[in-house]
Amino acid sequence: MSTISDSDVVMESRSIRTPEAIPPKSFDDAASAVEHLNFLFERATDFLRKNFKEAARGNMSETRVRAFYPELRFDVSSHIRVDTRLSYGFVAKPGKYRTTITRPDLFRSYLVHQIELLIKNHGLEIVVAESDQPIPLHFAFYDGAHVEGAIPSSEERPLRDVFDVPDLAVMDDAIANGTFRSKDGFEPLAPFTAPRIDYSLHRLQHYTATAPRYFQNFVLFTNYQFYIDGFAQAAKELINDPNSGYKAFVEPGNLITYAGDKEPREGEAPPRLPQMPAYHLIREDNSGITMVNIGVGPSNAKTITDHIAVLRPHAWLMLGHCAGLRSSQQLGDYVLAHGYVREDKVLDADLPTWVPIPPLAEVQVALEEAVEKTTGYSGYDLKRVMRTGTVASIDNRNWELRDHREPVMRLSQSRAIALDMESATIAANGFRFRVPYGTLLCISDKPLHGELKLPGMATDFYRKQVDQHLEIGMKTMEILREMPSERLHSRKLRSFMETAFQ
Repeated sequence: MSTISDSDVVMESRSIRTPEAIPPKSFDDAASAVEHLNFLFERATDFLRKNFKEAARGNMSETRVRAFYPELRFDVSSHIRVDTRLSYGFVAKPGKYRTTITRPDLFRSYLVHQIELLIKNHGLEIVVAESDQPIPLHFAFYDGAHVEGAIPSSEERPLRDVFDVPDLAVMDDAIANGTFRSKDGFEPLAPFTAPRIDYSLHRLQHYTATAPRYFQNFVLFTNYQFYIDGFAQAAKELINDPNSGYKAFVEPGNLITYAGDKEPREGEAPPRLPQMPAYHLIREDNSGITMVNIGVGPSNAKTITDHIAVLRPHAWLMLGHCAGLRSSQQLGDYVLAHGYVREDKVLDADLPTWVPIPPLAEVQVALEEAVEKTTGYSGYDLKRVMRTGTVASIDNRNWELRDHREPVMRLSQSRAIALDMESATIAANGFRFRVPYGTLLCISDKPLHGELKLPGMATDFYRKQVDQHLEIGMKTMEILREMPSERLHSRKLRSFMETAFQ
């Protein structure tokens, strides 16, 4: 195993051990810029890992050990008009811009695309350099590796006295929330900083028991395991269809099944399912489908979308169950949300409730088309099985047990046709993070009309409806996948002062 040599480091003020500094480099080619980002990042994280291994052997450094994230810089000095047909890929005004970068290996395609547009639209080079933002030791280890326990506890020389550790002060969502204010003259180039992304990459491994590299660009959320069971069965059939384009299926524990396999070929099943298990139907270009069982409640819905958002998916949809609020609705009918009453409360501090969450035409049309193809109904006949309307999401699952008059009056005033606990959260966080979103719910009970979800009814309902609902969701994602990205990434999701990166 390699050790740290004097040639690997330069001493700063005799108190910090760092990799030798590398001067900034300019690039007019996006792929070359990303290659250099990857070189700087791997060099920095390898430096931290080597020093940590030495510390684990008992050779704790007498000085602080530090390495830095690479960063992209971009300077624009003119108001000259650029191609703005896309909603991203350019800066809004002259100025100095930068963003720190993590895991260039994981984000290579995304980075190349964003940088290509920036160089093309402005006709300027982009600069790759080492930033002044330290990489926390924990983030130099990927996919949930444990760090703290590898070194015996020592009150005389705690780990944080030698290595940088995660700092929540640099991981906020100020850029995405539109509340960022520059303190050094640089404006943000991307919606997330490297520490914020690293934090979410580690959380994703924890919550879903799957590595971030397996997440696909099209994400389905559900609040019932029945849907996951159906997705797993469909996925294993699709990977054995040579015309499907799907090549593997990944389950919690990074269990990977390929075409022809009777059992997973790689990975290790976890002793118990994680809080929000994820399942991935893989395509070569990450254009497959990920499905996550988020369980019940807006807290889980916010938590998982907070973290998946850093992967910059092309779309996410909610497929869940809801309470029907109209007497004309039947159990098993679908609700296509075109508006939301936000009483989930978990996003109020990040996205005020006065901010409207608009329906996205591209997603709405894809969902309706998928319902038509799956059910065989179209036009006016589609109203037999689906209504479009407002969905209300609340944070109290047992809202029926309080005085009905006040909540029922609000629901009536809002024109809501369905009630659940997650949909508004997922849509609002999609709006906040500029991720195209949509909701298709299935009515499983009508509590205002005496039709409660009882065990026998639920079993019959699930058996009849889950497979069809899931098929609609998967077809929707396939329709969206065929859509040009400039149509899907709508300007509705972007303000008049946005980062250049999508």
